[in-house]
Amino acid sequence: MILVTGATGNIGSALVRELRTLGAGPLRALTRDTARAAFPEGVEAVEGDLADANSLKAALEGVRSLFLVSRVGADAGIIEAARRAGVEHVVLVSSITVQTHPHLGPAGENLAVEQLLQDSGMAWTILRPTQFASNALWWAATIRAHESVRVPYADVGLPTIHPADIASVARVALTGSGHRGRTYALTGPERITARQQAEAVATALGRKVPFAEISRQEAHSEMAAFLGDEAADAVLDLTGGDLNDELLMVRDTVPRITGAPARTFRQWVSENAAAFR
Repeated sequence: MILVTGATGNIGSALVRELRTLGAGPLRALTRDTARAAFPEGVEAVEGDLADANSLKAALEGVRSLFLVSRVGADAGIIEAARRAGVEHVVLVSSITVQTHPHLGPAGENLAVEQLLQDSGMAWTILRPTQFASNALWWAATIRAHESVRVPYADVGLPTIHPADIASVARVALTGSGHRGRTYALTGPERITARQQAEAVATALGRKVPFAEISRQEAHSEMAAFLGDEAADAVLDLTGGDLNDELLMVRDTVPRITGAPARTFRQWVSENAAAFR
């Protein structure tokens, strides 16, 4: 039995579909509200709240492999609950910042979760993706309103990854051999700038998307209002303020593990254009 937590999220929903399509065996999907969630036929939907590890007892019963995204719930309690339930293998989505920017607070928190898992006695596979293509959804309301997308570091290109590629690597790790005890850094197939991302959205919509580059100070003021100062600074460092070769590197991990080309940002936009209309 495989349990996918965060099963309605960007990665989890793609992972559930892929596991079911490929006939990976008994599959269970965790959601806070089974009445509102829609999963493929044959997937067992179970309720649970990642913020409360005690709520996962029934969901973990009989589970041998677990998919978990770091820092969206009570990680220490979840890992301990999985260990007690007899889970054998956990595939954890962490962050590439653990190796590119270990001094940042969120990176340190991800590293701490990785260490908890490695010390748990369960087998593990750790995925460290770079910036998600789906982060562009932050612009969706602005674009729908025909207002200007305002970003700093407009011409810094990062190897943005399609969440479905993270799911594909997770599927291979959950169902294949040779991936236990391995850590994989994951990127998309090419670097793409924020300006190019906005142009890709414009192409998909068939209309202009107003775009303006702003200063770091302006961006920090806007972002800190909902992220907080520390998180806003971390995001700004990672999107252009503190670049290094590790962050900018385009890696072949996705095609090497999955056997399929990594999906481009433009493909993600074509699949999600409705969110911007």
